[in-house]
Amino acid sequence: MKIICLGNYPPRQCGIATFTENLVKAILAAAGLHSIETDIEVIAMNDRDNTYDYPGIVTQTIADQNLQAYVDMAERINQSGAGVLLVQHEYGIFGGNSGLFLLSLLRKVKIPVVCTFHTVLEKPGFHQLEVLTRMAEYASKVVIMNKIAIDFLVRIYHVPIEKIVLIEHGTPDFEALASQLEPAPDLWSGRKVMMTFGLIGRSKGIETVIRALPVITHKHPDLLYVILGKTHPNIVKYSGEEYRQYLQQLVCDLGMEQYVVFMNEYVSEIRLMSLLRSADVYVTPYLNKAQITSGTLSYAVSSGCAVFSTPYWHAESLLEDERGWLFGFGNHQELASLVSDAFSNPRLMQSRRQKAANYGKTISWPKTGFAYLQLFENLNSNHGVKGSRTTNYPLFDVSHLIRLTDDTGLLQHAHGMLPAYRHGYSLDDNSRAMLVVITAYKHDPQPVYLDLLIRYFAFLRLMIQKNGQVRNYLTFDRQQLEDDCSDDAYGRAVWALGYLIRYAPNDALFQTAMESFHKMIPAMSRISYARGYANCMFGLFHYTRRFPDQEQFLSLISEVAEVLCHRFEQHSRENWDWFEDALTYDNGLIPAALYVAFSVTSRPKYLAIAEKSRLFLETKCFRNDWLSLIGNKRWLRFDSEYELFAQQPIDAMAMMMLYKSAHLATGEPSHIQQILRCYDWFLGNNDLNISVFDTETKGCNDGIEPGSINRNQGAESTIAWLLARLIANPYLP
Repeated sequence: MKIICLGNYPPRQCGIATFTENLVKAILAAAGLHSIETDIEVIAMNDRDNTYDYPGIVTQTIADQNLQAYVDMAERINQSGAGVLLVQHEYGIFGGNSGLFLLSLLRKVKIPVVCTFHTVLEKPGFHQLEVLTRMAEYASKVVIMNKIAIDFLVRIYHVPIEKIVLIEHGTPDFEALASQLEPAPDLWSGRKVMMTFGLIGRSKGIETVIRALPVITHKHPDLLYVILGKTHPNIVKYSGEEYRQYLQQLVCDLGMEQYVVFMNEYVSEIRLMSLLRSADVYVTPYLNKAQITSGTLSYAVSSGCAVFSTPYWHAESLLEDERGWLFGFGNHQELASLVSDAFSNPRLMQSRRQKAANYGKTISWPKTGFAYLQLFENLNSNHGVKGSRTTNYPLFDVSHLIRLTDDTGLLQHAHGMLPAYRHGYSLDDNSRAMLVVITAYKHDPQPVYLDLLIRYFAFLRLMIQKNGQVRNYLTFDRQQLEDDCSDDAYGRAVWALGYLIRYAPNDALFQTAMESFHKMIPAMSRISYARGYANCMFGLFHYTRRFPDQEQFLSLISEVAEVLCHRFEQHSRENWDWFEDALTYDNGLIPAALYVAFSVTSRPKYLAIAEKSRLFLETKCFRNDWLSLIGNKRWLRFDSEYELFAQQPIDAMAMMMLYKSAHLATGEPSHIQQILRCYDWFLGNNDLNISVFDTETKGCNDGIEPGSINRNQGAESTIAWLLARLIANPYLP
């Protein structure tokens, strides 16, 4: 069996690197002991363009911030002949927000994947939740090291319980290696030694122990507190040795200099084991309960130290059944009392030390290595392929739309989920919001939809000018802007009015919509751009569905279609079958408009150009198995390269409109599948492999950036999501 392990690896100095090295050695040792032919290669993560002098077992490296490197590495893994990919996951070691670049690798890997989750949060942020959920979907099995994590994974991340395997954090076999252990440092001779070790940072809470020392040393003046470990490299990079200096100053302020030793070292495994075996007490004073795994705590328990810890999740589990003592977060008085009493009661201390050591024997590295080996063998026999993404389709929900709506209308922008009042309102958004609530009311006539429709329609009428043109923007203090003419806003208003005329929920709205629609139509001759005409086409289409005998509007559909065809003929050339000299935004609406025109007129010319332009657009937007939109940082001009980011929800919705219109015109079933592929863009089947829809707020994030999701949830994005949900609804399982 060949195994590829992905994670950090020494000489990089971090807990994941140490764990990965120990686990790899344990798996190989277990394989040798049980005569199972096993080969392991390691792919190591390099941070911030750093490189390390890795041992031979490391055959490949990935620069953590290089997204393409993850994609390339997936192909190497597929060609390696390996039977399983073992991923060591911690949020801080992979690129992108919360390590989301890793998802691009997992999506491409074709062999079974096992993920070890070193952190499982009870209250994850948006990116943290999405990343771990996606990882679990791609994995055949996920390994956790604390039983508490099982509930979190099932309840919060929706991981099937049959995917979850509990294998506790491995620890050294102290008895087997006893002959290799080193004597205690001379300074420790004749002292009661209390110890803390690991990479140092503010979250470790070491000041709690230092503040407890005056009380402990008063009763036990022979105490020595040893702080072993270097400052975490990331902390050194941004804050230097500020925390260590703070601790040293605190020692001086309390007059504890003779009782504290700082060992600023990153020690070997044998050296660490030797120091733990020589210590009497071990303390983990961490400040955060949300720590699911602590390797330092596991090592201390196995060494037979008397262990004192704050009640973070792993400590609560590992120290149960009187294998140690728990004290409150930051409570140095309680720690001082417990330690002093334990030293004064040697029989109690020895009893708990023995219980801890006995438990440690059950989680030694040899046992951990064999547990992983058994998992891999069972995986190969019962799960021949890796897991795959599953899609859970959220229900239609307008709660965020309501959140962005006030008495005037729909506000344009948001800061996170909060309405951004200072940006005011736009006709664009209010017109498209009318499409949402009209459709929703048509399928489910709830009063809330009618109430929203009235607000948005009233705003639309406010923005219509005497000459039938429109203004797009209204400030929050209800001031219209001068020279604010927009083809897009005009076309979207025509679309909304035509749709309202077709599906008006009552006569009063119908009559007002008719008045507004006919007032606006003469201004259509002033449109200059293709998207303005395309938006108008949908309004004209819906109007003629209500009034199929009105020749004037049937002729107007043909006129608009001819304009689009003329633009196509003007700009089309070799390798460029499009209506303009660039692909920008809302691209899908333009060929969609010609499909709509064909469905009304049956003119082959409209269908031919619609098909040709659709196929061209697909060559740009479906270069992979998922929708990959043209980003707005730099548009695509002719055959030049373009920016993949930032991708926006409105463009995904426009692609859905394209396929809906194509299906209307041709009845071709493949267009339904394309509708669903585009819809899945919102739910994570995109270039970052992460959902754009927010299940908490019911809003839609504003787009996909190079390494994260834009967490603002403005009106355009949320409308795009709601329209997408309504378009997809008839075809969802």
